[in-house]
Amino acid sequence: MKNLPSTINVLGDISPAQFLKEYWQKKPLLIRAAIPNLKPLLTAKKLFAMAKRDDVESRLICAFDQHWDMSNGPFSALPDTSKDEWTLLVQGVNLHDKAADSLLRRFNFIPNARLDDLMISYATNGGGVGAHFDSYDVFLLQAHGKRRWRISAQEDLSLIEGMPLKILRRFVPEQEFELEPGDMLYLPPHYAHEGVAIGECMTYSIGFRAPSFQELGEAFLNFMVDTIELPGRFSDPDLKLTKHPAELSTSMLSEVQTQLDQIKFTHSDMTIFLGEYLTEPKASVFFDSPKKPLSPTRFKSEASKNGLALSLKTQMLYKGSHIFINGESFIVNAADGVPLKQLANERYILPESLKTCSDDVFEAFCIWYEDGWLTLRDDD
Repeated sequence: MKNLPSTINVLGDISPAQFLKEYWQKKPLLIRAAIPNLKPLLTAKKLFAMAKRDDVESRLICAFDQHWDMSNGPFSALPDTSKDEWTLLVQGVNLHDKAADSLLRRFNFIPNARLDDLMISYATNGGGVGAHFDSYDVFLLQAHGKRRWRISAQEDLSLIEGMPLKILRRFVPEQEFELEPGDMLYLPPHYAHEGVAIGECMTYSIGFRAPSFQELGEAFLNFMVDTIELPGRFSDPDLKLTKHPAELSTSMLSEVQTQLDQIKFTHSDMTIFLGEYLTEPKASVFFDSPKKPLSPTRFKSEASKNGLALSLKTQMLYKGSHIFINGESFIVNAADGVPLKQLANERYILPESLKTCSDDVFEAFCIWYEDGWLTLRDDD
């Protein structure tokens, strides 16, 4: 599998460091010819075929007279491409297509923990999803045809009620751009925008994860369930006679609060939670195990010749001695951490780097191979 060097810049004349300092989560940026001579990674026919699969997230949006209808895939049939004002959104294309994954990795100047997916929007003339805003950063890369973008820093983000999409009630555009293949527009969170297809077009959206603290809090409390240890049971040997049997007593409340106040979480708890949470595969993700898996001995031999690569669907992160992969975590020593961190960063590991791997690491690699989490590296 070919891997694009991480030094490829998609920001034009602006360096990643300058982009992060001046634009990231601050203001929009239009980049002409961000990827010169860009050709669509997938044909419309292949994209439509993906929308028929039940392991691919897709949505169909049709607009008429300022009203939007939305339906979720998989789709057995789609509108005729000669019909105006409809849009097909296919989410997580990078999970199923190597070229899409390779394009997504060009944005690795943003940490993988924040990088979400590559969505492809196919639209016929006049197609769009209405004026809206996103709660996360997004790069909008034009891949085929033209799309007109209107954007606004407006503070009024109220929505039209009763719509299946979050359409802004009042959209007051401040700037307008027409993007051609290879052009790209960056928008920070909550920046109002509207994109309309000029003829048939395809736009790639590179989105980023921005979980709400409410979502994180709920997930963390659920995670902590397995670590809480509170011995003993509530008792009240000094119970006093009460005139109000339905009233919660102050002493009971105080005792329960005292016991629950013993629940503490550490920096390590937070590290493990966040690593597992951010690498947990989405509900629609299913891994494909090899039909005829190699024996552990043969696998080690082939890996030592070719190297290994993470599956497109695998998420892998690390922090210190903690390694996280697809919602699981474990602790490694410094020596074993070197190849594992390289695999996480580069998403592949070459044969020479495997020479230093311990038997324990190779055993983990073999299990991940059997589970479909990684594959033998190739040059496709």
